[in-house]
Amino acid sequence: MDSLPILSLMTYSPLAGALVILLWVNAPANAARWIALVAASASLVFSLIMLAMFDRGESGMQLTESFRWLPDVGIEYQLGVDGISLPLIILTTLLVVISIIASWDAIQTRVREYMIVMLLLATGMIGVFVSLNLFLFYIFWEVVLIPMALMIGIWGSANRIYAAVKFFLYTLAGSLLMLVAIVATYQSYFEQTGERTLNVLQLTQGDYSTDFQMWVFLAFFLAFAIKIPLWPFHTWLPDAHVEAPTAGSVLLAGVLLKMGGYGLIRFNLPMFPDASEAFAPLIVVLSVIAIIYGAFVALVQTDLKKLVAYSSVSHMGFVTLGIFAFNAQGMYGAMIVMISHGLVTGALFLLVGVVYHRAHTRLIEKLGGLATNMPIYASFFGLFMLASLGLPGLSGFVGEFLAILAAFREYQLAGIISMAVVILSAWYMMWMFQRVVWQRAPGEPPDPDDPELKLANGDAPPTVAGGSGDHHEDVDPRTLTDVNAKEILTLAPLAALTIWIGVQPGPFMDLMRPALEALLQPFGGTGF
Repeated sequence: MDSLPILSLMTYSPLAGALVILLWVNAPANAARWIALVAASASLVFSLIMLAMFDRGESGMQLTESFRWLPDVGIEYQLGVDGISLPLIILTTLLVVISIIASWDAIQTRVREYMIVMLLLATGMIGVFVSLNLFLFYIFWEVVLIPMALMIGIWGSANRIYAAVKFFLYTLAGSLLMLVAIVATYQSYFEQTGERTLNVLQLTQGDYSTDFQMWVFLAFFLAFAIKIPLWPFHTWLPDAHVEAPTAGSVLLAGVLLKMGGYGLIRFNLPMFPDASEAFAPLIVVLSVIAIIYGAFVALVQTDLKKLVAYSSVSHMGFVTLGIFAFNAQGMYGAMIVMISHGLVTGALFLLVGVVYHRAHTRLIEKLGGLATNMPIYASFFGLFMLASLGLPGLSGFVGEFLAILAAFREYQLAGIISMAVVILSAWYMMWMFQRVVWQRAPGEPPDPDDPELKLANGDAPPTVAGGSGDHHEDVDPRTLTDVNAKEILTLAPLAALTIWIGVQPGPFMDLMRPALEALLQPFGGTGF
């Protein structure tokens, strides 16, 4: 087992499935679905084998693979995992399998192409988390961009082209800044040592001047801040979420946003510690603004998907807040928020997709009384709603509590404001849940004089097949059926992990401890 190239097998299993579907030109839709599911499941199994092989007491990279690719310019095929990347990889492989199952009945057009795009996206996302060479990292980072843009632009809703182009341009701008930063770091290290390398671990040992760190840190930071997305670089996210198909929203929230947080932890902090400390107060301010802004904007949304999308802006603010507190609680908090957000927000988007598939609307005013005929759905919805608002005993509480605690230690005002925003989270999530699940009696039409309903009707988008507002009649909850076995299969593992992390976060924190301890040593981080 020690000689098994487990990381390559895990990374390229989805790509192998995509090639099989591509070469099978006349593959039936159902065959494409099964091939995609088998390939993604193989990747998930390999990730669990990787977890079993991982030594939790080691802080360095493990299960490394290396191949001399273009050694004259420092480009090598180098893979490895540590306690920071490993949980994000498992989250990714799990969500890809769940997304394929969730797309089984929802996607009925160009199924073969859709599954190819899904598997290419999976390979890119996993590759980002296992790459130890900046050239390879950049290749995988760009691989993620194209399939997600295609998924939004082809299988999305009414304004899908606008959302796909906006997502593409924002992410491409960040990628170009990152490319400039990579080249600059490569050249600086060569001037210091005479060695041409793009190995992440070697570049981390470089002695970069303070002025150099400031500029290159900023270029990397902007690329990762766009992906997170941190205010004010967030405007692409609501459009992408609303227009993307359900599985696209799940992977966007569950994995793509985490790539930004991972990049800050993997590159910005260890490579440019002086610049990290210098920019920390500014980033903390932006994080607090993101937390407040996302919560307030979510509070006024009438579309379920937009509400969950803006809640992501708020929740991801806790990630950067925790990272730039430079202490153990903050790092634990940032990592657990990323994992919890992937589970909880991914599940919320699945639940929105379930009701949209049945009722053909996402407008909160059109729904109500779903608990009557959909008690299992209501139970899942309630669980993930409570996890999102940070109920103790569920995963959402653990990460945000630690991030707030970390902020209190370093930036007391930021901690106070962030803690107060938790009240807003409870407000908009419980308001949404009450309106959708409980409010209206079965079959009872909403009040026609309700000013909110009139506003929603007036602002609703035109009727377009697949759009968010293509069904404007009131939904009779008695006509809706509860979640089926396939939908329960997608939600149950997310629910189990949400409860497990909330009740017993220790094993997850122990997994990360050595790597985070090593990361914080230059900053004098304590608490381990």
